[in-house]
Amino acid sequence: MEAAQQGASARLECLTMTQLRVREAADLLGVSEDTVRRWIERGTLTAGTDESGRKVLDGAEVARAAREHARTPSGRHARTSARNRFTGLVTAVTTDTVMAQVELQCGPFRVVSLMSTEAVQELGLAPGSVATAVVKATTVLVEAESIGVPA
Repeated sequence: MEAAQQGASARLECLTMTQLRVREAADLLGVSEDTVRRWIERGTLTAGTDESGRKVLDGAEVARAAREHARTPSGRHARTSARNRFTGLVTAVTTDTVMAQVELQCGPFRVVSLMSTEAVQELGLAPGSVATAVVKATTVLVEAESIGVPA
């Protein structure tokens, strides 16, 4: 029984110890590889090496850095309980007489919203305008990609 518990613990540890290469960390942080390297040199991030001698970063530390370096758009906001705000540029607006589809590019994320054509007109949404998508949902699906080097 003890061996089975140790095996399960080792598997869990392997799942939680994600290692990311510099390029992968840069992509996830939305910065250049050079910026990640500078952060490593300054001690903002710590890097180790994998079994092949490549520089890798701990996924949990990269997640912490992403949260610390996230920029909150400046400006006044209405008081709301929604915490998921994505400010970006409107890249496309498709309308008919009743409904509209508005596409925003919010950093690396494409956000698509369906709304009334009247709302698009009232908000003055057009390609090139700045807008904020506020997301409040009862269901959020999360998918895990196989990014990173297994520990």
